[in-house]
Amino acid sequence: MQNQSFVTEFVLLGLSQNPNVQKIGFVIFLFSYIATVGGNLLIVVTIISSPALLGSPMDVFLAFLAFLDVCYSSAFAPKMIVDSLHERKTISFEGCMTQLFAEYLFAGAEIIILSAMAYDHYVTICKPLRYLSLMNGRLCGILMGVAWTGGFLHSVIQILFTFQLPFRGPNVINHFLRDLYPLLELACTDTHILGLLVVGSSGFICIIKFSLLLISYCVILFSRRTHSSEGRRKALANYGSYISVVVLFFVPCISLYARPPSAFSFDKMVAIFYTIVTPLLNPVIYTFRNKEVKNAIRKLWTKLLAVFN
Repeated sequence: MQNQSFVTEFVLLGLSQNPNVQKIGFVIFLFSYIATVGGNLLIVVTIISSPALLGSPMDVFLAFLAFLDVCYSSAFAPKMIVDSLHERKTISFEGCMTQLFAEYLFAGAEIIILSAMAYDHYVTICKPLRYLSLMNGRLCGILMGVAWTGGFLHSVIQILFTFQLPFRGPNVINHFLRDLYPLLELACTDTHILGLLVVGSSGFICIIKFSLLLISYCVILFSRRTHSSEGRRKALANYGSYISVVVLFFVPCISLYARPPSAFSFDKMVAIFYTIVTPLLNPVIYTFRNKEVKNAIRKLWTKLLAVFN
């Protein structure tokens, strides 16, 4: 079946029609994107350049997560920054599909890698004597391959459904992103079934993954109940950062996709959160509780300063 769309481009209304709000959005988007890319790339470079960190499965996953955040943010932010300077914001049909593909690819891969990190924590605490046999370089490579494959398949499924929709009339999207639900509202056909498929393939999967991750961390913390109160506080502080990342990632996704496909007034704010805030906070949250990574960053900066001096 071939695409029946006669629409060659979509027009976005943006974050607001107020020019002053658009200027504020430009500044926020620009500096947030620079900080996101800089912070996450610093983590990637630090871990890659440190043999001790590169030998730790958790730090390898952390570098991979930071790389995914850079890719995910780069799929949206540059266009958002440019659009905030223009009164008329457009994107081609092909460009819209490309951005949707990138969104589901990197988000799907991130869901799987967050699950892999939770498994690493579980093995570390609950199976310490078997850690080296259960978590090795080969398994890390397999899990990262599974993350790419899972994200790719999830993205392809969403795009195949969307690409078949006929867009023959309105092309104005009341959003600053090319997201799936706003597109469904423009399709010249009944999208009720497709909307339910999106809820099932994205919303319910997010709920299930989120629940399993929270349960796994509860099991980890429960296993520390026999330790001293100081040990329990340290465990709660250490794993609290990882739980925070999981909450920051999944809650916005659940609020958007685990409901009927219709537009709500708060959707734009939720979109700002998961496209701008979450990738920006991830490196801060992870490095704040990771002494090894912080020490490696200090050593890297010391080497760089020595080179330039």
